[in-house]
Amino acid sequence: MNAFRHLLLLACAFLLPPLAPAPAYPAKPLRMIIPFPPGGPTDLMGRLAADRLSRSLGVQVTPDNRGGAGGNIGFELCAKSPADGYTVCMMTVAQSISPGIYRKLGYDLAKDFSFVTLMATLPSMLTTHPSFPARNVKEVIAIAKSRPGQIIYSSTGNGTSPHMLMEMFKYMAGVDMVHVPYKGQAQSVIDQISGQIQLAFNTAVTVLPHVKEKKLKPIAISTRERFPPMPDLQTVEEGGVKGYDGSSWQGVVMPAGTPREIVARVYQELATMLKAPDTREKFLTQGALASGMQPEEFTAFVKREAEKWSKVAKAAKVQVD
Repeated sequence: MNAFRHLLLLACAFLLPPLAPAPAYPAKPLRMIIPFPPGGPTDLMGRLAADRLSRSLGVQVTPDNRGGAGGNIGFELCAKSPADGYTVCMMTVAQSISPGIYRKLGYDLAKDFSFVTLMATLPSMLTTHPSFPARNVKEVIAIAKSRPGQIIYSSTGNGTSPHMLMEMFKYMAGVDMVHVPYKGQAQSVIDQISGQIQLAFNTAVTVLPHVKEKKLKPIAISTRERFPPMPDLQTVEEGGVKGYDGSSWQGVVMPAGTPREIVARVYQELATMLKAPDTREKFLTQGALASGMQPEEFTAFVKREAEKWSKVAKAAKVQVD
């Protein structure tokens, strides 16, 4: 009886239709969440990435701008999206700063994302009004120490990269300066050129034309490496603030739980783009240095960035409700 039952089950198995193979990835269009409005550097990088992935993956990758709250609205949307490989998201330095300055966030940076790659870093330049007597970092520090609470610096808003870069400078150099936040970079730069603002960190590409026209005086570059378009300009660290290293940056992430093979595929396509000489040259004209970190490297990088900015925020008592 048991033998008969076994034969019957075997016969039924042969009669069942074979299981359909899983569709090859990608089987449908992808969405690229860009957590900032159109027109800025994050939008530009995101659209370059979306275009590359569209061509290499063979499906449309559609940019989806979701700006607001310093990028946190779009980034929260990314965290809550399905981890099926069909959502790709841009990330910036702002999202590594946010955990240290916001009381409540709708995402957990350590748990809610699969980190794909760092696309590029955007060095910032420390500049002064031409009338400011300092010529280098050491002289800026000396003047600031001799005039505590009298030197005015600007930023693009509380908790933004220019603000945190200067707060890190104050903390590491042991100086006290007054912060004037603006709603954007354009007006901040205009007021520095007019002499209302004495010091500021801004993305190097933004202030480079004004430096060339001698409307602003360059003091140093924020990153540990020098800026290729101005190879003679020292870094803040070379100027005497040991260990100083900071910049804006752009990266790509996917929701946590996205299959590792899909993360690896997206990384490989973007890394190929970032290694291409024409891409690196295009980025450089926009003040960005192409990267292409592997997922494990980028994961560790974001962790270090979050820890660094959390310390700066605590020391500077920066808090955004």
